[in-house]
Amino acid sequence: MECVFCRIVRGEAPADRVYEDGSVVAFLDVRPLFEGHVLVVPREHLPTLTDVPPELLGPYYAVVRRLAGAVESAMDARGSFVASNNRVSQSVPHFHTHVVPRRPRDGLRGFFWPRRRYRDAERAAEVAALVRAAVSADGAG
Repeated sequence: MECVFCRIVRGEAPADRVYEDGSVVAFLDVRPLFEGHVLVVPREHLPTLTDVPPELLGPYYAVVRRLAGAVESAMDARGSFVASNNRVSQSVPHFHTHVVPRRPRDGLRGFFWPRRRYRDAERAAEVAALVRAAVSADGAG
């Protein structure tokens, strides 16, 4: 099945666009958490964040930043929730970022899953070492 976000980018599927430039398109989520919930997508079909080329990251997140401010202003919100899923819970396999207006006592409670502490400081250090090693192996460290 063809990607619905690619169809929106090409203008073949309807969407309430709020911003677009040469590399990014932003539109209202059809099933918003709150009115003003925007999705920001790269024009190119890139399934996950790790597929986004480094040269696109800065411009992409500059648009996300701009839209966070615009959504807060337009919706008279006190803040915003900005998030992306990578594969798990990613309902459309085209990388995208949610920009959701937030207000105190709006019903959302932090993240949408239970949060836990590390078993102890030793386990936290072990996990940190694993991530550092992976970053170094990737050439980013």
